[in-house]
Amino acid sequence: MAKQLKRGLGALLANIEDVRDEVKADDKVYKVAVEMVQPNPDQPRKSFNQESLIELSQSIRSNGIIQPIVVRKDGDKYVIIAGERRYRAALLAELTEVPVIIKNYDDLKVKEISLIENLQREDLNAIEEAEAIKELMTAHGLTQDEIAQKLGKSRPALANTLRLLNLTGEVKELVKSGKLSAGHARALLPVADPFVQIRMATTCVSEGWSVREVEKQVKYYLKPETKPVRLSDKVREKMTVEMREFVNDMTRVFSTRVKLMGNETKGRICIDYFSNDDLQRIYEIIESLKK
Repeated sequence: MAKQLKRGLGALLANIEDVRDEVKADDKVYKVAVEMVQPNPDQPRKSFNQESLIELSQSIRSNGIIQPIVVRKDGDKYVIIAGERRYRAALLAELTEVPVIIKNYDDLKVKEISLIENLQREDLNAIEEAEAIKELMTAHGLTQDEIAQKLGKSRPALANTLRLLNLTGEVKELVKSGKLSAGHARALLPVADPFVQIRMATTCVSEGWSVREVEKQVKYYLKPETKPVRLSDKVREKMTVEMREFVNDMTRVFSTRVKLMGNETKGRICIDYFSNDDLQRIYEIIESLKK
């Protein structure tokens, strides 16, 4: 699957400027002190696999840095445009100097190259990719169509990636850590209640749900369980004022959806759960409230 994705991404990017093409045959390569080089603070990629860096550093110790790091001048320092992974591995290899090629690029060009480089290598997780695309839109005023063209992606694919930013912070962190795939996370987007979304995501991780299972659970959650009861305007107004806070409090306590259903004289409280472990968790909360 990963190989297929890489081939597909390579095909998509075939018609745009490849990061490797930023290094021309006549570009002058300089040797600069490693302490003069610094990472780009706007680098889309926020996490680096330590094991992979160690392997690269061992290769660098033996063979040196084969492909120079692309940088731009910033005062008396050099900010990395492309090649931060090589830079980090060089630090681990305890190099005192690194080869660089200096480019005079503006902020937008640097952002584009950083994003393309990481996409080509599949280094970004889905949330990092979405955040980088959003940054191109907000900070540089690019439209989705313009970014899609630059990245060699279809506009619907770009829009689907951006939708992941609507997830709760906790769910986005699960994606960033690799515990939850983009496909699983995307299936959770219809769940508007943040407590339920988080509970479904954590259960998905612990139970090993497939994407299809997540979609099934979300569909079940969104499907009305009973026909709505017609209440008088007076009762509806009273419930809106007096019961909304109760439902919100119950939702916070149980970290799942809580519903009140009934008529003017009687009803029931419904608490959703998504697995046996989730039911046990709710039971333990109820037991703790008795003490």
